[in-house]
Amino acid sequence: MSKSPTIRLVIVDDHEVVRIGLCAVLALTPGFKVIGEGKRMAEAKKLCFRLKPDLVLLDIRLPDGSGVEAARDILARCPNTRVLFLTSFADDHTVAEAVLAGAHGYLLKDIASQTLVRAIRTVAAGQTLMDPRLAQHTLNWLRQVPTEPGPSKRSFLSPQEQRLLPLVTKGLTNKEIAHCLRLSEKTVKNYLANIYTKLNIGRRSQIAAFYAGSFKGSSTRLPSGRS
Repeated sequence: MSKSPTIRLVIVDDHEVVRIGLCAVLALTPGFKVIGEGKRMAEAKKLCFRLKPDLVLLDIRLPDGSGVEAARDILARCPNTRVLFLTSFADDHTVAEAVLAGAHGYLLKDIASQTLVRAIRTVAAGQTLMDPRLAQHTLNWLRQVPTEPGPSKRSFLSPQEQRLLPLVTKGLTNKEIAHCLRLSEKTVKNYLANIYTKLNIGRRSQIAAFYAGSFKGSSTRLPSGRS
């Protein structure tokens, strides 16, 4: 049986005690290697641009800016890096911003250490994940979206467009989605274009995160209490 590859991580949190604690837990867990640490948004980007980790563990609020902004830049430059937010902030706007920025996971800091380890493995393996306590926050935000004024107003997806979401989340290509739904590949491309416009996003990973957080709560639901 072949050994699973080591997951290379960067940790970014402005609290030193949090970084020390995370490093201690991960150092004792087989299959993980912390290759960089930082406490600022600028450090998060520099570390990821240079080291190209498999996963970056990010806080939302950083001394020099937002973890969401850092995530956008990291995903643009390092498409193979997975972004998992670990934070204390659970307000509707913050959660929705993270999801639409392309984050692959969002967890609250009061989870158990072994739950976090499982979450990191899940996200590193290509799945999206949201703390089950946060699903309702994202849904609340979505209910308010159609009432937003001005040109940024986004409408809900049509039933046809919603049918694409779980297939995109599974990683299917446009051709494979077309075959599953008995549509032409051109029609699938048009539906995807509509989804991108309505949600103001531009990446398939963002569709996966949106679906995980908004339509079924999470592609993988992990307990938030002690394991």
